[in-house]
Amino acid sequence: MFKIKLLLSIALLAVLVTTVNAQSIKPQKMDLPEMDLSSQVLGILNDTKGLDLNSDQKDKLSQDNSTFVDNLMKLNSSEASEEDKKAGFLKMKNNRSKLLTSLLGNDLFKKYSKQVLKSISPFKSKLGLAALAF
Repeated sequence: MFKIKLLLSIALLAVLVTTVNAQSIKPQKMDLPEMDLSSQVLGILNDTKGLDLNSDQKDKLSQDNSTFVDNLMKLNSSEASEEDKKAGFLKMKNNRSKLLTSLLGNDLFKKYSKQVLKSISPFKSKLGLAALAF
């Protein structure tokens, strides 16, 4: 009887030690580089899946997207007042709409804009006032 109690005690102790040890081991966190906001926005703008653009349209769009994102981030981080920033973002939006309409046509522009707005939605809080440009 004493041997059974001893064996059960040792087994219980082993289970407790294993449980405590398993809880104290933490998995290593992988250090993955985070993409900066401008790279994420540019990636969204350059995604043209389902639009069937020709290579010339893709090149022009990509070039405009790069300039647009650069200007967007510059204005967003500038020392301008909120009113000036709002006016700047809205002006950028209007200029971009005109350019994209001439590049893509009305139907593709609407489809592209809808796709961008859907994808950019999770970033609106990070973009702040710059979200007005979309």
